[in-house]
Amino acid sequence: MKTSWRSASLVATAAALLALTTACGQDKGGSSADGQNVGNAAQAQGGYGSDGNGSDGYGSSGQSDTGAAAKGKAAGQLAVWDSKKLGKVVTDSAGFTLYRFDKDTAQPPRSNCAGDCLKAWPAVPAAGAEAAPGVDPSLMGEVTATDGTKQLTIDGWPMYRYAMDTSPGDAKGQGVGGTWFAAAPDGKKASPAADAQPADLKGLSTRKDPKLGEIVVDKNGMTVYRFLKDSAWPIKSNCVGACAEKWPAVAPVAKNDTQNIPLKGFMSFTRPDGTKQQTLNCWPVYTFSGDKKPGDTNGQGVGGTWYAASPQGKPVGAPK
Repeated sequence: MKTSWRSASLVATAAALLALTTACGQDKGGSSADGQNVGNAAQAQGGYGSDGNGSDGYGSSGQSDTGAAAKGKAAGQLAVWDSKKLGKVVTDSAGFTLYRFDKDTAQPPRSNCAGDCLKAWPAVPAAGAEAAPGVDPSLMGEVTATDGTKQLTIDGWPMYRYAMDTSPGDAKGQGVGGTWFAAAPDGKKASPAADAQPADLKGLSTRKDPKLGEIVVDKNGMTVYRFLKDSAWPIKSNCVGACAEKWPAVAPVAKNDTQNIPLKGFMSFTRPDGTKQQTLNCWPVYTFSGDKKPGDTNGQGVGGTWYAASPQGKPVGAPK
Protein backbone atom coordinates (compact mmCIF):
# COMPACT_ATOMS: atom_id res chain seq x y z
CA MET A 1 0.00 0.00 0.00
CA LYS A 2 2.81 2.39 0.77
CA THR A 3 4.42 1.76 -2.64
CA SER A 4 1.07 2.27 -4.41
CA TRP A 5 0.54 5.64 -2.65
CA ARG A 6 3.99 6.85 -3.72
CA SER A 7 3.40 5.79 -7.33
CA ALA A 8 0.04 7.58 -7.42
CA SER A 9 1.62 10.72 -5.99
CA LEU A 10 4.38 10.71 -8.62
CA VAL A 11 1.83 10.23 -11.42
CA ALA A 12 -0.30 13.15 -10.13
CA THR A 13 2.74 15.44 -9.89
CA ALA A 14 3.88 14.54 -13.40
CA ALA A 15 0.38 15.20 -14.76
CA ALA A 16 0.27 18.66 -13.12
CA LEU A 17 3.64 19.59 -14.60
CA LEU A 18 2.57 18.36 -18.03
CA ALA A 19 -0.60 20.46 -17.89
CA LEU A 20 1.31 23.63 -16.98
CA THR A 21 3.94 22.96 -19.64
CA THR A 22 1.19 22.51 -22.24
CA ALA A 23 -0.30 25.86 -21.21
CA CYS A 24 3.01 27.59 -21.91
CA GLY A 25 3.52 27.58 -25.67
CA GLN A 26 7.02 27.10 -27.01
CA ASP A 27 7.92 28.75 -30.30
CA LYS A 28 11.61 27.78 -29.95
CA GLY A 29 12.70 31.39 -30.35
CA GLY A 30 14.92 32.22 -27.38
CA SER A 31 13.96 29.16 -25.37
CA SER A 32 16.33 27.80 -22.79
CA ALA A 33 16.78 24.34 -21.33
CA ASP A 34 19.12 25.05 -18.48
CA GLY A 35 16.70 23.61 -15.93
CA GLN A 36 16.63 26.63 -13.58
CA ASN A 37 13.53 27.20 -11.46
CA VAL A 38 10.74 29.58 -12.44
CA GLY A 39 11.69 33.14 -11.49
CA ASN A 40 15.45 32.60 -11.54
CA ALA A 41 17.38 34.84 -13.91
CA ALA A 42 21.04 35.22 -14.76
CA GLN A 43 22.68 38.45 -15.84
CA ALA A 44 22.32 38.78 -19.61
CA GLN A 45 25.69 38.88 -21.32
CA GLY A 46 24.99 41.73 -23.70
CA GLY A 47 22.30 41.67 -26.38
CA TYR A 48 19.91 44.03 -24.62
CA GLY A 49 21.13 46.96 -26.71
CA SER A 50 20.81 50.70 -26.25
CA ASP A 51 18.03 53.19 -26.77
CA GLY A 52 20.05 54.87 -29.48
CA ASN A 53 21.15 57.71 -27.22
CA GLY A 54 23.46 55.80 -24.91
CA SER A 55 20.74 56.02 -22.32
CA ASP A 56 21.11 54.60 -18.83
CA GLY A 57 17.45 53.66 -18.78
CA TYR A 58 16.18 56.85 -17.21
CA GLY A 59 16.67 58.96 -20.32
CA SER A 60 20.07 60.42 -19.44
CA SER A 61 22.73 60.21 -22.14
CA GLY A 62 25.65 60.42 -19.74
CA GLN A 63 26.47 63.94 -20.93
CA SER A 64 27.07 66.71 -18.42
CA ASP A 65 23.87 68.28 -17.16
CA THR A 66 24.21 71.79 -18.54
CA GLY A 67 20.55 72.58 -19.16
CA ALA A 68 18.63 74.78 -16.77
CA ALA A 69 16.31 71.83 -16.24
CA ALA A 70 19.03 69.93 -14.38
CA LYS A 71 20.07 72.61 -11.92
CA GLY A 72 17.22 72.31 -9.41
CA LYS A 73 16.28 75.97 -9.68
CA ALA A 74 13.08 77.23 -8.11
CA ALA A 75 10.13 76.85 -10.46
CA GLY A 76 8.85 80.36 -9.77
CA GLN A 77 5.66 81.43 -11.52
CA LEU A 78 4.37 78.39 -13.39
CA ALA A 79 2.96 78.83 -16.87
CA VAL A 80 0.85 76.81 -19.31
CA TRP A 81 2.14 76.00 -22.79
CA ASP A 82 -0.50 75.01 -25.35
CA SER A 83 1.23 72.41 -27.50
CA LYS A 84 -0.49 71.17 -30.66
CA LYS A 85 1.11 67.76 -30.13
CA LEU A 86 0.79 67.37 -26.35
CA GLY A 87 -2.06 69.69 -25.39
CA LYS A 88 -1.78 71.99 -22.37
CA VAL A 89 1.58 71.48 -20.63
CA VAL A 90 2.69 73.09 -17.37
CA THR A 91 6.16 74.70 -17.36
CA ASP A 92 8.33 76.54 -14.86
CA SER A 93 8.95 80.28 -15.10
CA ALA A 94 11.81 79.69 -17.56
CA GLY A 95 9.60 77.67 -19.92
CA PHE A 96 10.98 74.20 -19.06
CA THR A 97 8.48 71.36 -19.22
CA LEU A 98 7.42 69.70 -15.95
CA TYR A 99 6.89 65.93 -15.92
CA ARG A 100 5.17 63.26 -13.84
CA PHE A 101 6.27 59.65 -13.27
CA ASP A 102 3.81 56.73 -13.52
CA LYS A 103 5.62 54.86 -10.74
CA ASP A 104 4.86 57.67 -8.27
CA THR A 105 1.57 57.96 -6.43
CA ALA A 106 -0.68 60.97 -5.84
CA GLN A 107 -2.84 59.56 -3.02
CA PRO A 108 -0.83 59.74 -0.89
CA PRO A 109 1.85 61.82 -2.66
CA ARG A 110 5.02 59.75 -2.99
CA SER A 111 8.13 59.98 -5.17
CA ASN A 112 9.71 56.71 -6.31
CA CYS A 113 12.53 58.32 -8.29
CA ALA A 114 15.88 57.92 -6.52
CA GLY A 115 19.63 57.83 -7.20
CA ASP A 116 20.48 57.93 -10.91
CA CYS A 117 16.81 58.54 -11.65
CA LEU A 118 16.98 61.92 -9.89
CA LYS A 119 20.09 62.84 -11.87
CA ALA A 120 18.15 62.40 -15.10
CA TRP A 121 14.87 63.72 -13.67
CA PRO A 122 15.65 66.42 -11.06
CA ALA A 123 12.86 67.04 -8.57
CA VAL A 124 11.24 70.47 -8.91
CA PRO A 125 11.64 72.36 -5.59
CA ALA A 126 8.38 73.37 -3.94
CA ALA A 127 9.83 76.55 -2.46
CA GLY A 128 8.94 79.64 -4.45
CA ALA A 129 6.59 77.86 -6.86
CA GLU A 130 3.38 79.71 -7.70
CA ALA A 131 0.33 78.43 -9.55
CA ALA A 132 -0.05 79.31 -13.22
CA PRO A 133 -2.63 82.03 -13.96
CA GLY A 134 -6.10 80.53 -14.12
CA VAL A 135 -5.05 77.32 -12.35
CA ASP A 136 -6.44 76.44 -8.91
CA PRO A 137 -3.68 77.21 -6.34
CA SER A 138 -5.12 74.53 -4.03
CA LEU A 139 -3.72 71.88 -6.39
CA MET A 140 -0.20 72.93 -5.40
CA GLY A 141 1.53 70.98 -2.67
CA GLU A 142 4.79 69.34 -1.68
CA VAL A 143 6.28 65.99 -0.78
CA THR A 144 9.71 64.98 0.50
CA ALA A 145 11.69 63.47 -2.38
CA THR A 146 14.05 60.53 -1.83
CA ASP A 147 17.03 62.93 -1.62
CA GLY A 148 15.32 65.04 1.05
CA THR A 149 14.24 67.81 -1.32
CA LYS A 150 10.85 69.37 -0.66
CA GLN A 151 9.37 68.58 -4.07
CA LEU A 152 6.53 70.39 -5.80
CA THR A 153 3.34 68.40 -6.36
CA ILE A 154 0.34 69.21 -8.54
CA ASP A 155 -2.83 67.47 -7.38
CA GLY A 156 -0.57 65.12 -5.42
CA TRP A 157 1.72 64.17 -8.33
CA PRO A 158 5.45 64.95 -7.76
CA MET A 159 6.90 67.20 -10.45
CA TYR A 160 10.24 66.80 -12.25
CA ARG A 161 12.28 68.43 -14.96
CA TYR A 162 14.26 66.39 -17.54
CA ALA A 163 18.04 66.79 -17.76
CA MET A 164 18.02 66.43 -21.56
CA ASP A 165 15.63 69.37 -22.00
CA THR A 166 18.21 72.07 -22.64
CA SER A 167 15.97 74.81 -24.05
CA PRO A 168 12.62 76.28 -23.04
CA GLY A 169 9.84 74.45 -24.84
CA ASP A 170 11.74 71.15 -25.09
CA ALA A 171 9.71 68.04 -24.22
CA LYS A 172 12.27 65.31 -24.92
CA GLY A 173 11.13 63.40 -21.84
CA GLN A 174 7.63 62.75 -23.20
CA GLY A 175 6.91 59.01 -23.11
CA VAL A 176 10.40 57.94 -21.99
CA GLY A 177 10.28 54.35 -20.80
CA GLY A 178 6.51 54.42 -21.09
CA THR A 179 6.40 56.00 -17.61
CA TRP A 180 7.33 59.68 -18.01
CA PHE A 181 4.86 62.23 -19.35
CA ALA A 182 4.54 65.99 -19.57
CA ALA A 183 2.19 67.24 -16.86
CA ALA A 184 -1.02 69.12 -17.51
CA PRO A 185 -1.92 72.09 -15.27
CA ASP A 186 -4.22 69.84 -13.19
CA GLY A 187 -1.48 67.22 -12.63
CA LYS A 188 -2.84 64.74 -15.17
CA LYS A 189 -0.90 63.60 -18.23
CA ALA A 190 -0.90 66.25 -20.92
CA SER A 191 -2.97 65.19 -23.92
CA PRO A 192 -4.57 67.00 -26.87
CA ALA A 193 -8.27 67.46 -26.23
CA ALA A 194 -9.18 65.58 -29.41
CA ASP A 195 -7.13 62.50 -28.50
CA ALA A 196 -7.89 59.79 -25.96
CA GLN A 197 -5.85 59.81 -22.79
CA PRO A 198 -3.29 56.97 -22.68
CA ALA A 199 -5.04 55.76 -19.53
CA ASP A 200 -8.16 55.01 -21.60
CA LEU A 201 -6.43 51.96 -23.07
CA LYS A 202 -6.65 48.55 -21.44
CA GLY A 203 -3.67 47.29 -19.45
CA LEU A 204 -2.64 45.29 -22.51
CA SER A 205 -4.23 45.56 -25.95
CA THR A 206 -3.15 45.56 -29.60
CA ARG A 207 -2.68 48.00 -32.43
CA LYS A 208 -2.02 47.66 -36.14
CA ASP A 209 1.51 48.81 -36.92
CA PRO A 210 1.99 49.72 -40.61
CA LYS A 211 5.25 47.75 -40.81
CA LEU A 212 4.91 45.03 -38.18
CA GLY A 213 1.20 44.20 -38.24
CA GLU A 214 -0.72 43.48 -35.03
CA ILE A 215 1.47 44.05 -31.97
CA VAL A 216 0.82 44.40 -28.24
CA VAL A 217 0.81 47.76 -26.44
CA ASP A 218 0.50 48.68 -22.76
CA LYS A 219 -1.96 51.05 -21.07
CA ASN A 220 0.02 54.05 -22.33
CA GLY A 221 0.09 52.84 -25.93
CA MET A 222 3.79 51.90 -25.68
CA THR A 223 5.04 48.90 -27.68
CA VAL A 224 5.56 45.65 -25.75
CA TYR A 225 8.61 43.49 -26.57
CA ARG A 226 9.99 39.95 -26.27
CA PHE A 227 13.64 39.05 -25.50
CA LEU A 228 14.98 36.02 -27.38
CA LYS A 229 17.29 35.09 -24.49
CA ASP A 230 14.32 34.46 -22.18
CA SER A 231 12.46 31.17 -21.89
CA ALA A 232 8.80 30.29 -21.39
CA TRP A 233 9.27 26.99 -19.56
CA PRO A 234 10.68 27.34 -17.08
CA ILE A 235 9.50 30.96 -17.14
CA LYS A 236 12.73 32.92 -16.93
CA SER A 237 13.89 36.48 -17.60
CA ASN A 238 17.50 37.00 -18.61
CA CYS A 239 17.12 40.79 -18.57
CA VAL A 240 18.32 42.07 -15.19
CA GLY A 241 20.51 44.90 -13.89
CA ALA A 242 21.31 47.52 -16.54
CA CYS A 243 19.24 45.57 -19.06
CA ALA A 244 16.14 45.90 -16.88
CA GLU A 245 16.63 49.67 -16.73
CA LYS A 246 16.61 49.92 -20.53
CA TRP A 247 13.85 47.35 -20.91
CA PRO A 248 11.37 47.79 -18.01
CA ALA A 249 9.39 44.66 -17.19
CA VAL A 250 5.66 44.89 -17.83
CA ALA A 251 3.89 44.72 -14.47
CA PRO A 252 1.09 42.16 -13.96
CA VAL A 253 -2.18 42.96 -15.73
CA ALA A 254 -5.57 41.57 -14.72
CA LYS A 255 -7.15 39.26 -17.30
CA ASN A 256 -10.24 41.47 -17.46
CA ASP A 257 -7.99 44.47 -18.21
CA THR A 258 -7.00 43.16 -21.65
CA GLN A 259 -8.34 43.49 -25.18
CA ASN A 260 -7.56 41.13 -28.08
CA ILE A 261 -5.05 39.25 -25.90
CA PRO A 262 -5.30 35.41 -25.76
CA LEU A 263 -5.42 34.25 -22.16
CA LYS A 264 -3.57 30.96 -22.74
CA GLY A 265 -0.37 31.18 -20.71
CA PHE A 266 -1.35 34.69 -19.54
CA MET A 267 0.29 34.75 -16.11
CA SER A 268 2.85 36.58 -13.99
CA PHE A 269 6.00 35.35 -12.28
CA THR A 270 8.43 36.63 -9.66
CA ARG A 271 11.68 38.19 -10.88
CA PRO A 272 14.95 37.88 -8.89
CA ASP A 273 14.43 41.37 -7.38
CA GLY A 274 11.08 40.26 -5.96
CA THR A 275 8.90 42.20 -8.40
CA LYS A 276 6.24 40.58 -10.56
CA GLN A 277 6.35 40.49 -14.36
CA GLN A 278 3.60 39.78 -16.88
CA THR A 279 3.93 37.11 -19.56
CA LEU A 280 2.24 36.47 -22.90
CA ASN A 281 1.86 32.74 -23.52
CA CYS A 282 4.35 32.36 -20.63
CA TRP A 283 6.99 34.59 -22.29
CA PRO A 284 8.20 37.58 -20.19
CA VAL A 285 7.36 40.93 -21.82
CA TYR A 286 8.88 44.43 -21.57
CA THR A 287 8.68 48.01 -22.81
CA PHE A 288 11.69 49.99 -24.14
CA SER A 289 13.15 53.18 -22.64
CA GLY A 290 14.10 54.29 -26.16
CA ASP A 291 10.45 54.55 -27.21
CA LYS A 292 9.53 58.17 -26.55
CA LYS A 293 5.86 58.18 -27.49
CA PRO A 294 2.99 55.80 -28.22
CA GLY A 295 3.50 54.14 -31.59
CA ASP A 296 7.30 54.12 -31.41
CA THR A 297 9.00 50.80 -32.21
CA ASN A 298 12.61 51.86 -31.68
CA GLY A 299 13.33 48.59 -29.86
CA GLN A 300 12.50 46.43 -32.87
CA GLY A 301 15.49 44.22 -33.74
CA VAL A 302 17.85 45.81 -31.19
CA GLY A 303 20.88 43.55 -30.65
CA GLY A 304 19.22 40.92 -32.83
CA THR A 305 17.39 39.78 -29.69
CA TRP A 306 14.52 42.23 -29.07
CA TYR A 307 11.29 42.17 -31.07
CA ALA A 308 7.76 43.53 -30.72
CA ALA A 309 5.41 40.95 -29.23
CA SER A 310 2.40 39.55 -31.07
CA PRO A 311 -0.83 38.88 -29.12
CA GLN A 312 0.24 35.21 -29.00
CA GLY A 313 3.57 36.18 -27.41
CA LYS A 314 5.64 35.55 -30.54
CA PRO A 315 8.55 37.89 -31.45
CA VAL A 316 7.33 39.72 -34.58
CA GLY A 317 9.93 39.74 -37.35
CA ALA A 318 12.48 37.59 -35.51
CA PRO A 319 14.62 35.24 -37.65
CA LYS A 320 13.23 31.72 -37.81
